[in-house]
Amino acid sequence: MSEIRELTHEDVQKMVSSYMNAEHVALVERAYRFAEVCHHDQRRKSGEPYIIHPIQVAGILANLQMDPETVAAGYLHDIVEDTGATLDDIKELFGPTIAMIVDGDTKLGKIQYKSNKEQMAATHRKLLLAMSKDIRVMIVKLADRLHNMRTLKHLRPDKQRRISNETLEIYAPIADRLGISTIKWELEDLSLRYLNPQQYYRIVHLMNSRRDQRVDSINRSIKLIKKAISDLDLGPNVEIYGRPKHIYSIYRKMVTQHKQFSQIYDLLAIRIVVDTIKDCYAALGAIHTNWKPMPGRFKDYIAMPKANGYQSLHTTIIGPEGRPLEVQIRTHHMHQVAEFGVAAHWAYKEGKTDGVQQTRDSQKLNVVKEILEMRSESQGTDEFMQGIQSDIFTDKVYAFTPKGDVIEMPKGAGPLDMAYQIHTEVGNHTTGAKVNGRIVPLDYEIKNGDIVDILTSSSSAGPSRDWLELVSTRRARNKIRSFFRAHDREENIEQGRHMIENELREAGYSPAELMTDDKCAAVAEQLHYHSADDMFAALGFGDLPPVGVRNRFTADIRAKAESDRQEAAEKALLEDHQTLQKPDEREKQKQAKASSEGIVVEGVDNLLVRLSHCCNPVPGDAITGYITKGRGVSVHRADCPNIRAAQKSGQRIVSVYWANPDGDKTNYNADIEVQGYNRNGMLNDVLRSINNSTKYLNSVNGKVDHNKMVTISLTIGVRNLQQLQLIMDALKNIRDVYVVKRVIQ
Repeated sequence: MSEIRELTHEDVQKMVSSYMNAEHVALVERAYRFAEVCHHDQRRKSGEPYIIHPIQVAGILANLQMDPETVAAGYLHDIVEDTGATLDDIKELFGPTIAMIVDGDTKLGKIQYKSNKEQMAATHRKLLLAMSKDIRVMIVKLADRLHNMRTLKHLRPDKQRRISNETLEIYAPIADRLGISTIKWELEDLSLRYLNPQQYYRIVHLMNSRRDQRVDSINRSIKLIKKAISDLDLGPNVEIYGRPKHIYSIYRKMVTQHKQFSQIYDLLAIRIVVDTIKDCYAALGAIHTNWKPMPGRFKDYIAMPKANGYQSLHTTIIGPEGRPLEVQIRTHHMHQVAEFGVAAHWAYKEGKTDGVQQTRDSQKLNVVKEILEMRSESQGTDEFMQGIQSDIFTDKVYAFTPKGDVIEMPKGAGPLDMAYQIHTEVGNHTTGAKVNGRIVPLDYEIKNGDIVDILTSSSSAGPSRDWLELVSTRRARNKIRSFFRAHDREENIEQGRHMIENELREAGYSPAELMTDDKCAAVAEQLHYHSADDMFAALGFGDLPPVGVRNRFTADIRAKAESDRQEAAEKALLEDHQTLQKPDEREKQKQAKASSEGIVVEGVDNLLVRLSHCCNPVPGDAITGYITKGRGVSVHRADCPNIRAAQKSGQRIVSVYWANPDGDKTNYNADIEVQGYNRNGMLNDVLRSINNSTKYLNSVNGKVDHNKMVTISLTIGVRNLQQLQLIMDALKNIRDVYVVKRVIQ
């Protein structure tokens, strides 16, 4: 992929001036000036001034010819998150529309979550919901992500892979569903560069090696096609040109179809762009008249557009040189929609934007409707994101109803999934299905072009619980679950209440004392239910684990008991090991003998000492001691997160040091992790390097992810920190190893 030229603000200003009036150009200029002031003392990971990033984002949006509010939001999208400016400031200076777009793109960085995964899911959820209100939120975010991917080389390899994986799973599919192929292809290619660099550069090399030959072949084919359609009188605006296949699409074809690079013939395709739909079919007829089409390779996306609005005719012919050649035929308007997707509907036209038309066009995208429905049907953030990925951003199949309506569903969907997509009541009253006129079982997998007739009955008793195993979409599964929640609600409430009463009795508590109305309401609120009955119904239905709810009821009692036990234990331990009564006694005890681990505990003698297994300190590490309950002193590395809270409070902490910082034995355990590309011989190279430096290899484990990145976990025996560092440096020099680090369990 060729490097993209970095834009300046003057470049962006020239781009917007070419299609905006003076008033709107001034709005964009004000946004730049405000961003420049807010980001003036900030720098990116690359060391460049931070303002370069908003300039590139605004440039990407200007290249799409977006309206002035969107381009201005491109300059301002990081203001609230990274500077002292507030959303109210943006609303006051630039109006509510730009403030809304910026707010939709702002990460939830100030909210604390249980895990990075939960924070990421919540950020994506907010972004997707904001997108459902105004599609421009996502267009700005895609431009932001595209520039971040272009500059990803400045981050650590593990961050490169995490961000690239997220881009491939979330943002590239969103760009595809919004029809913005100009961004989608680049996001996919850049993600592949970091997730599988070996395959990426191999494909680039293979494409470049015979590029001139392929280009000559395409040019000859274009001349022959121009001659074939010359008699059709298609007008002066006909464009015929070669379109190179993108790197990621080649990689996908090699992986999914198990093909070698030499077996992929459509590395270059020919695209014909004409004025009218009638001209599209005329050109298709001329091409099929002169060259034989390959069976099963014709697709009419004009008569049946994709969900993102994409329209074109695709055909593969036995070309002029006797080899397969892909030809795409579309109108100029279809081409604009294919490249810019929904962004084309928001493009600035004649000094104004038509909000009514934009809203109508954006509503054509089923993805917006699906996101809103997924939000109302999901029980939480994680389920919402899983539903988005499994139902919305997956490959699609298209089936017909008997009336000819087209229903779009995720690949793998069956009749029940289609029934619930049509309407909840249709799904609940389904009794069977016919596909292409024949009765099929409910676990039938719908294929492209199937005519599916859902059989229903008003006297149907409703869905069966077995249907949960037959449906493949989360939407249908949620609808079935909702039916049983409502149908069996009273029974589930009673059953859930009995479950908690039994759990409390078995644990030795009194249900009557703990399950008061106020306490039940408080626990339900903690678990994010509107009422205690909702919580008990979820318990009875099986959505909640009884033990977790029981623990909520007993949390205060258990916390008080634990606090009392800990206070008594601390008092006993500190009394037993009090060594600071007399200065001369403390001085004597400093001379205490080292433990068997080579550790001296200052002020304490004859005390059990052990090295903590969570961080495995070795001689030379800065260490600290922690008085445990009945197991003496546990020695941790000073940077171990497991004793950070104790270090802050000073409780149970004692001073310890190495009797010999160079080490008294040769097999102190150290845990290290090696990350790299899983090529042939990688594990052998790692083990050979370890064996050259130490004879103590105590354990080794490895795992490979779907991107062929390997993580090798090792426990080795070393004499001291210096030897460990030499081993890690040697591992870093192994080919295709990206990261070597010590780990804390």
